[in-house]
Amino acid sequence: MKLFTVPEANALLPAVREILKKIQDARKKLAFYRRQVKAAADQAEQGGGGFGDGLRYADLLIQLTSQTSELELLGVQLKDFERGLVDFPSLRDGRVVLLCWQIGEGDEVERWHNVEDGFAGRTPI
Repeated sequence: MKLFTVPEANALLPAVREILKKIQDARKKLAFYRRQVKAAADQAEQGGGGFGDGLRYADLLIQLTSQTSELELLGVQLKDFERGLVDFPSLRDGRVVLLCWQIGEGDEVERWHNVEDGFAGRTPI
């Protein structure tokens, strides 16, 4: 597990923000296909199935997986796709904590929380 200082996390925010925007965009596009995918799955159970935009749907799934993997390779933990919420593991007083940031919060990480407390336990840095 990579551990970040606050300046290191802040330096990564522009790249993280772009990745999160791509993830959110792919998820919105995937939602468009939700009914078609369900219908194809139901038909597949009865010997049929498929839909015309299957390749586009598969491409969006690959994009989503790729972007999520990119965050993981950076050491950033994706917590919520919809909100664009991420955590950066860090050390504070000799223990691992999470620097917490989400899209719309600005250009710097300003909050942290204990691993077991989650989003509800966010505290200003």
